[in-house]
Amino acid sequence: MFKNKFWLSLILAIPVVAFSPMFTMLFGYMPPEFPGSTWIAPILGTVIFVYGGAPFLKGGVTELRSRQPGMMLLIAMAISVAFIASWVTTLRIGEFDLDFWWELALLVVIMLLGHWMEMRALGSAAGALDALAALLPDEADKVTDTGVETVPVSSLAAGDVVLVRSGARVPADGQIIDGVADFDEAMITGESRTVSRTIGETVVAGTVATDNAVRVQVTAVGSDTTLAGIQRLVAEAQASSSRAQALADRAAALLFYFALGAGILTFIAWMVLGSPDDAVIRTVTVLVIACPHALGLAIPLVIAISTERAAKAGVLIKNRIALERMRTIDVVLFDKTGTLTEGRHAVTAATTVTGVDEAELLALAGAAEADSEHPVARAIVTAAQTNPNAVGLGYTGTGFSSMTGRGVSATVHGQDVAVGGPNMLKELGLGTPADIAGTVQEWVGRGASVLHVIRDGEVIGAVRLEDKVREESRAAVKALQARGVKVAMITGDARQVADVVGKELGIDEVFADVLPQDKDSKVTELQSRGLKVAMVGDGVNDAPALARAEVGIAIGAGTDVAMESAGVVLAGNDPRSVLAMIDLSRASYRKMIQNLIWATGYNILAVPLAAGVLAFAGILLSPAAGAVLMSVSTIVVALNAQLLRRIDLDPERISTTA
Repeated sequence: MFKNKFWLSLILAIPVVAFSPMFTMLFGYMPPEFPGSTWIAPILGTVIFVYGGAPFLKGGVTELRSRQPGMMLLIAMAISVAFIASWVTTLRIGEFDLDFWWELALLVVIMLLGHWMEMRALGSAAGALDALAALLPDEADKVTDTGVETVPVSSLAAGDVVLVRSGARVPADGQIIDGVADFDEAMITGESRTVSRTIGETVVAGTVATDNAVRVQVTAVGSDTTLAGIQRLVAEAQASSSRAQALADRAAALLFYFALGAGILTFIAWMVLGSPDDAVIRTVTVLVIACPHALGLAIPLVIAISTERAAKAGVLIKNRIALERMRTIDVVLFDKTGTLTEGRHAVTAATTVTGVDEAELLALAGAAEADSEHPVARAIVTAAQTNPNAVGLGYTGTGFSSMTGRGVSATVHGQDVAVGGPNMLKELGLGTPADIAGTVQEWVGRGASVLHVIRDGEVIGAVRLEDKVREESRAAVKALQARGVKVAMITGDARQVADVVGKELGIDEVFADVLPQDKDSKVTELQSRGLKVAMVGDGVNDAPALARAEVGIAIGAGTDVAMESAGVVLAGNDPRSVLAMIDLSRASYRKMIQNLIWATGYNILAVPLAAGVLAFAGILLSPAAGAVLMSVSTIVVALNAQLLRRIDLDPERISTTA
């Protein structure tokens, strides 16, 4: 609507401005004269007032009825006064020279442009996602009992297995069941670097397998996919109210009362001075130029561009107030599991007895665990598969047997191999060899899980399994602290486990042994110290804490994180994206303040001059000059807001700067 009204009003405004006596006098030229030429500005100006000004007139009436004056009423007052005064001058009622047709036309056109730009910027986030959604393949290679069959993506259902070839897009959310590949997930996370995905890991519809083919078991299709969830979140962001917008509305309300009061005082003052004509002219001039074009663009443009930039960086703002609050945050409280860590077991170290190397240990353990679906087994198998020397041994296991609560056993390369914890050692009557006992004891002391590898009845080594710390977490913590923001961590893990992670990352404060239902009390504890808290969690069991914090941030793509308790959702799992929130919030706030100063500063200067406070000194602001100043203010505000597009939100780059 705003787009259509803008273009038609702009076309009509060109002849209105060109034939306006005030404009021709200002620039010193004579427009062509022909029968009816004097009626071009009044007639087309009236069309612009009725057609282009309709949204503002309706909005002004609504604000007047609700007794909540704001931007719409301010605009409506200005264009209505300009419309009436211009017709009075055109019809030569009295001796007034109040031809505001060109100012009326430009005011309507610029305000329509501002609203159109805001709507377009807000829609671009969803538009970008819609464009990405359009890149989803129409067909998928479905794996069946008889081979691979090409089927429409719409026919896929949860549980189906699809083949994703190298260079192809994933047709639906799912879990890799065979193969390893690097995936381009930029469409979801905003990060350009590919991410390696292997068996057991999830992949998202629309992402691209860049190097290898994998088989994926479908877990979500249609509206249940991650991309669909992200699109819903962006729609919520567009519909959410904004405290910053309320700031612009409050400024508009103050300007309305300011203009109305200034107009009344101007009229009274000039009447007392015995100049009725000047009283009318000055009053109308004040009321017309008191509506700053710039204020209609000041805050909406900043918010719109910020929301768009955030979405393209993988930061989905459900509630804009969260973005505005982020600049005031004193401490970021991270949930450990799945946020600072990967949320799954990984082999982080291995130790062997004399005569056995690490590759052989991993190859034996991986082959023994190959048929197990236990998460710990998957971690050991992954460690073996990612060690080139272990892969080169080519070990395979047979006769797999699982012993609940103790471990597993199998025959590997003609040898009896068992992998298990303390219970298995106790059952077999074995102990930790002296040459690895010190290392194992150190691992136990830090809270890690330790599994021993036994070959033909002898312990030949052990592996350490922990919830692996994300590499991105280290950079995120350091960069937050460099920005003057404290970092805290909360977890239900034991104190020794939490302290190891906290020390490794250099975290300021660690809360350990915290039950999910008690996490919000830790947020309250931080707030009781006068700190403003941003809580970052996986969005599953952190709902109370996310809601309690000044800003709740759910991390990790997927519908599980799309919860009402979080104001922001990070599309990916990179904790460095929190930095983008802080940087964008601070930059947005600076632009808001700068634009408000430009938008309202014009009025503080122009209105008194238009009222004639310096008339005694021969200084009097003409309506034309006031209109020019207003246009300059508008251009400055629009250009200043566009500078937000230059801010760098790439997680890798911003994590290296303070």
